Amino acid sequence: MGKTVKRVNNRNLAAVVLAGALAATLAACGADATTPAATGSAGDGASSDAATDLSGNLAGAGASSQEKAMGGWMATFTQTAPDVAVSYDAVGSGGGREQFLSGGVLFAGSDAALKPEEVTSAQERCFGGEAIELPLYISPIAVVYNLPGVDTDNIQMSAKTIANIFNGTITSWDDPAIAAENEGVELPATPIIPVNRNDESGTTENFTEYLSAASEGAWTYEPSGDWPISGTQSGSKTSGLIDTVTGAEGAIGYADASQAGDLGTVALKVGEEYVPFSPEAAAKVVDASPRAEDATDNRLVVELDRTTTEAGAYPLVLISYSVACSQYDNESDAANVRAFFNYIASEEGQAVAADPSVAGSAPISDTLREEVLAAVDAITVAG
Repeated sequence: MGKTVKRVNNRNLAAVVLAGALAATLAACGADATTPAATGSAGDGASSDAATDLSGNLAGAGASSQEKAMGGWMATFTQTAPDVAVSYDAVGSGGGREQFLSGGVLFAGSDAALKPEEVTSAQERCFGGEAIELPLYISPIAVVYNLPGVDTDNIQMSAKTIANIFNGTITSWDDPAIAAENEGVELPATPIIPVNRNDESGTTENFTEYLSAASEGAWTYEPSGDWPISGTQSGSKTSGLIDTVTGAEGAIGYADASQAGDLGTVALKVGEEYVPFSPEAAAKVVDASPRAEDATDNRLVVELDRTTTEAGAYPLVLISYSVACSQYDNESDAANVRAFFNYIASEEGQAVAADPSVAGSAPISDTLREEVLAAVDAITVAG
C-alpha cells in the first residue's frame, strides 16, 4: 500500500463526517471523553511520509463545546496517522487548562483565553517556551429554551431582557418585557427556570461577558467562568445543561449552538433587528473584532465586539482556542501536535467541523489560517 495522502472530497465528505459524529456520540455515552476513530484524511500541507511515520499518544482535554468537532477531527486525522492514538477528554475549559499546565495532557481546548497567571505558568510547563493559543473553533452560543406550544421559531430578546431573566428580575414567560419584543406571539404564564453551568466553563465566561457588555447595566456581575449567583438550577458541562433544560418546561439556558438539538433558540437584538444564530452570523463578528492587547504571533487571542450593531451579526459567539506548547521535550510529541493542529486548521479540517451533522461551526478565514499555520510550524523541541 503506497503512502499517498488521502483527502476528503465532496463525494466522500458526508461519510467521513458521519464517522466523526459517531465518534463524538459514542464518547458522550461513555466517560465524557471522545475516543479515537480510524477513518478519514489528512490536512493541507501534510506530508504522507511524515504522517505515516508518526506514532505515540496524543492526549488532550478541555472545552465540551469542542467535543463534536473534536470527534470529527480525530476520525479524519487518524487514517493518515494510524499509529497516533489521539484522545480528548471533554472536562470543560477550566479542567483542560489545568491538566495542560500540570503536564497531564499535550494540548487543551479552552473557550476562554489563558489568564495572565496561566500564561506565566505555561513557560515552565513548555520547557522554557510559551503557550500557543489558536482560535480554531468558532461557534455561536445559543440561548436555548424549553417552551412547548409557542408558535415561533425563535423568541426574540435583547441582551437586557436575557440579563434580567438570568438575574431573577423577569420570572414569567409572559412578562411585558418579553411580550414587547415578540408582538403577535402568544406567550404562556409559565414560570421561567434559568439554568447555568455548575462547573468552571468558558461558555459561561463568554455568556457573562456578553451580558456585561450589552445589557445596558442590567447584568451587574463581572464576566467569569464560574456562575456568580448561588441557589440556581444548573447542569455539569454542556451535556448536563442541555439535559436540565430539556427536562424542565419553562427552562432557559445557554450552550454551544451545535448542541441545541430540538430546543428553541433566542434571536438576539442587534441594532434594530433580531438575529438568530448561524455560522455566517458568528463569522461576521469575529472578522470585525480586533486582537486582544496582549496577543502575540503565537497567542492569536481575539477581543470580541459584543456590542456590534452590524447587520446580520450575532455577537454571542464562542471562540474556543486550541492550546499547546511552542516547545516540547521530545520530537515525537512536537511532531504529533504539529501534525494534528495543522490538520485542524486546514480547509478540510475546518469543513469537517462546519458540517451541520457534526458541529456547524464557522470556518476560519484564509488570513487567519496563515497566521495559525505559522505558529504551529514553529513548534519545536527544547534545546
